[in-house]
Amino acid sequence: MRTPPQVEGVCAVGSLQLHVRFRNGDERIYNCRPLLARSAFRPLSDPAFFRAVHVDPGGYGISWDDEIDLSEYELWTNGGDVDGAKEAEAP
Repeated sequence: MRTPPQVEGVCAVGSLQLHVRFRNGDERIYNCRPLLARSAFRPLSDPAFFRAVHVDPGGYGISWDDEIDLSEYELWTNGGDVDGAKEAEAP
């Protein structure tokens, strides 16, 4: 198994989606909506809290606080194509 690249940047976009930029230059869109089914991730439904996402030191993941985080592996493996996400949002 190939090790996923470290996260370089992240920002909240759209409705519960993250635009993730990796150190190898790739970018992915990660949909957080399915996470809301788990009680630990329910605070993400607050738009202000969701926008407070940041990259963890070293780029090994992202987090919102000390309890809610996602690994670079999760973001890399389950993130979608940036261009495909833009097309899906178009009217």
